[in-house]
Amino acid sequence: MSSSISYPTGPNPASPTAATAPATAAQTRPQPVLRNGAAVQARRVPHGSFGWGETYAALDLGTNNCRLLVARANGGGFRVIDAFSRIVRLGEGVNATGVLSEAAILRTLDALKVCAAKIAHRGVTRARYVATEACRRAENCESFLDRVRQATGIAIETITTEEEARLAVNGCASLLDPTLPYALVFDIGGGSTELVWLRLPPDPARDPEILGVVSLPFGVVTFTERYGGDDIAGEDYQSMVDEALAAMADFVRRHDIAAVVAGGGVQMLGSSGTVTTLAGIHLGLPRYNRNVVDGSTLLFEDIRAVSQRLAAADFAERAAHPCIGTERADLVVAGCAILEAICRLWPVQRLRVADRGVREGILFDLLAQR
Repeated sequence: MSSSISYPTGPNPASPTAATAPATAAQTRPQPVLRNGAAVQARRVPHGSFGWGETYAALDLGTNNCRLLVARANGGGFRVIDAFSRIVRLGEGVNATGVLSEAAILRTLDALKVCAAKIAHRGVTRARYVATEACRRAENCESFLDRVRQATGIAIETITTEEEARLAVNGCASLLDPTLPYALVFDIGGGSTELVWLRLPPDPARDPEILGVVSLPFGVVTFTERYGGDDIAGEDYQSMVDEALAAMADFVRRHDIAAVVAGGGVQMLGSSGTVTTLAGIHLGLPRYNRNVVDGSTLLFEDIRAVSQRLAAADFAERAAHPCIGTERADLVVAGCAILEAICRLWPVQRLRVADRGVREGILFDLLAQR
């Protein structure tokens, strides 16, 4: 039996691209989602007095964003009842220093206190809270997570790149076209970029088979710190593209992906803030709207056109766009460069856009344990 997640209607501030959206919950049309069968140890937290049955929470603490979903069981799926997203830049400077800075820790603690209040208010009974690349890389990660537990009561675990990729696929698999046998799913994060090579089984009730996973040690924060994010010279943009191309080349060769692409039958699905931002801009949205962006399709020629326009713009021009805002204006061009490299290596000519990923994957894992 397939499962779904339904969101309340209205613009979505729980997306990192929703710079100007009012404080309402996330939303989208319900979609069936294929579940990966691997079990996850869920944490029990105190039962509250709100609603009926189990209430679930999923938190994804990345290099750039802190994101939370709270949901209740709804038939064979979930109904989202609360959501939160804030750009915290936890991994700011980690690439150079090897540690999380005190300023970044304090920003993140402030966001996690909001998450803890929502978790308590909603009476969450089952949850999983995960951290990714910034915590994988930082020498002081454990001391930071101890501070989080003491300050908020939230016990966060640092997950592997393989588990991060599995959760992302689990969360967005419903957007894959079952008539195409292969897929490249990617997530351009703040501190890393994950690529997942999948084979879809003939039976749509079965889970996709992960053929290969790679986590590249750069993302939008990493490249922005290295190449700049205000006025970006053309040679710097090309250097980002070239670095990403070189880093991805071994993954392409190892799995002979170019030959499969040439034969057809390959689709591409992106679950990052970069692709949702570009989709919002291409669609001409007056402000970011998850319901319009999630599940939309971008042609590669449209991706190139928007990316070139953003790379040529200055910080103020990018910040003025309602789908970008000041918090992401310095990061978006680095994401465009990484995306351009992906499109060059896998010229399938179209990209499916997913405003979903790790958090939804966690929720489906928790549902499978009922």
